[in-house]
Amino acid sequence: MKKNFLLVTFVLMTIVASAQYGYRDGNRIGITLGITQMSLATNNFKTKPELGWVGGMAVRGNYYDNFSMIFGMQFTESSFSVATKTKTFLKNEDVKYTLSGAQIRLILSYNIIKDRVSIDLGPILQVNGKLRIDAKSENNIVLDNSGKPTTLIAKDIIDVTTINGNLYAGISAGNRRVRAIICYQCGMNNMLNHLNKDPELITKNNGNSFKGHLGILSGQILFNL
Repeated sequence: MKKNFLLVTFVLMTIVASAQYGYRDGNRIGITLGITQMSLATNNFKTKPELGWVGGMAVRGNYYDNFSMIFGMQFTESSFSVATKTKTFLKNEDVKYTLSGAQIRLILSYNIIKDRVSIDLGPILQVNGKLRIDAKSENNIVLDNSGKPTTLIAKDIIDVTTINGNLYAGISAGNRRVRAIICYQCGMNNMLNHLNKDPELITKNNGNSFKGHLGILSGQILFNL
């Protein structure tokens, strides 16, 4: 699956880059780098946002009048934490969950001020692996949203949905060479739905099904080539 994902991305980037070469005015190929703050909106656990990073490439092309299209691919490693108790001393401990993934985005951009300020909106396809946690915290007891212990342990909830769809909204400002970007991604599907395939996990979760949506706030710098 990863090979097919990379192949499709490469082909799409080649097509867009070729179009950009033939129609230069206002079109740019850029490199992005920034930080993220990811949260998980769920009624199942007590969660907190954590910091991470994001980086990749983007191609902006003229579309119509003040509208542009942005095609991009980014890699991200973002995190959130879940409230738990250690099994040994029953101490409260926030366990950090890290999500690594690749994103393909197709964004419609409206230029408020040409080559200076724009607002952006569009869909993102995200392909990610399982959540990662520190090995020493794998057997911590997961707390529910009210702070009461479940019979889940921290490593029970790492096998999340691997293909997710997000909605992107952002604003960028700067010049033709360098731009600052502030954006937010809202997860459209239930990222925890894969956990519902295991009835034993639902039982451990006090009989509740799993439901959670990602939220990713990001600040980035775009360098146009």
